[in-house]
Amino acid sequence: MHSSLPKILHHLAGEPLLGHVIATAQQLIDHHGGRIRVVTGHGAEQVDPFVESAGAEVVHQYEQLGTGHALQVALNDIEPEGQTLVLYGDVPLIRVSDLEPLLTAGSNQLVVLTAHVDNPSGYGRMIRDADGSVVGIVEHRDATASELQIREINSGIYAAPTALFQELLPQLPNDNAQSEYYLTDCVHLSVQAGKPVQGIQGSVTATMGVNDRAQLAALNHLLQTERRAALMAQGVTLVNPDTVYINGTGISIGSDTVIEPNVTLNGPIAIGHQVTIGFGSHLTGATIGDQTVIKPYTVIDSATVGSMAQVGPFARLRPGTNLGNSTHIGNFCETKNAVVGEGSKVNHLSYVGDATLGQDVNIGAGTITCNYDGAQKHQTTIGNHVFVGSNTSLVAPVRLGDGATTGAGSVITTDVEPQSLALSRSKQLNIQGYQRPKKSKD
Repeated sequence: MHSSLPKILHHLAGEPLLGHVIATAQQLIDHHGGRIRVVTGHGAEQVDPFVESAGAEVVHQYEQLGTGHALQVALNDIEPEGQTLVLYGDVPLIRVSDLEPLLTAGSNQLVVLTAHVDNPSGYGRMIRDADGSVVGIVEHRDATASELQIREINSGIYAAPTALFQELLPQLPNDNAQSEYYLTDCVHLSVQAGKPVQGIQGSVTATMGVNDRAQLAALNHLLQTERRAALMAQGVTLVNPDTVYINGTGISIGSDTVIEPNVTLNGPIAIGHQVTIGFGSHLTGATIGDQTVIKPYTVIDSATVGSMAQVGPFARLRPGTNLGNSTHIGNFCETKNAVVGEGSKVNHLSYVGDATLGQDVNIGAGTITCNYDGAQKHQTTIGNHVFVGSNTSLVAPVRLGDGATTGAGSVITTDVEPQSLALSRSKQLNIQGYQRPKKSKD
């Protein structure tokens, strides 16, 4: 990957590669019970915190002596009862539907997940006898010319009774160029001991790993295509599906919603019915009510928008924003940690931060809540039916009562009583016959 970041922490559709695998394993645990152990070695100082945050156990492989040794380390203090499933952190598209048959067949024997691929180059080949039984796995570099023609590959994903793994792993040889203990050799050892090995074919995508950024991009394309298709099947319109990116988990979008081109959705996202998400918008952690219109190039981060609202174009809703129903946030407006009541409007070139606005408030163009004094943030509270004139500066902490009005260009530093007009600006002076300075011709 040519990166300081361990491969399994590189993101695929908004989540680390390893996160996809742990999530699949967790689905199996939820159904079958058990525990998830992740063997870490290179880059453990970066990988371990992620593993722990995902609710899995960390097991350190201090010497990288191969896949067989990694499993031996993982099973070091595990009781022999039960079953063990082996997955890989860089094979992220494995699904429960691929693994359930593996677990069923692997209850009393060693089972390996295989796939038939068009280009098996680089993969270990499955060797079967005349009856179709698995008798071994040969690595690509060790395969004969005839074995290289085999298109059934080893995914490296195994299931078996834990006791069987604990019996076979100590017998693994390391007489190879790398002096490593290969998990694949368990197949030969099991067959040699008279214990059959079964190969179960899974989907091609289930076996696809990531070793470079090109492969990462290819898997992202597959996953994005799948997610787009799922949304459209649920009644969501993607005007140009190939340009919509759906990242992370917890994304729910109601029917008859229209998503225009070049939109990015970063979960968790909850979008209601009959919503429009405009061209070039970027949503992260957003909740949006029914029949709301998000106009082009709007950025929403950890914010909530009610129903029948309008946001944008070129608006930014920062964390803590909560817009009520039928609210308007217009072009080049920014909100942060702001509650905006039903029917209120912030239509042009304004900043509303650390503020609470009541119902049917009108914020004039160029208005700023001056919430930061250089050391601390302060709150602005605006009641119902307030009219804030254009280019008003509200110096927090300050409160405007219900029905209050501020004159355009005012700097409001003290509370304004309900139904009052606050005006703070210099008296206009007109000078008759004023001569503007002239440029020198020199």
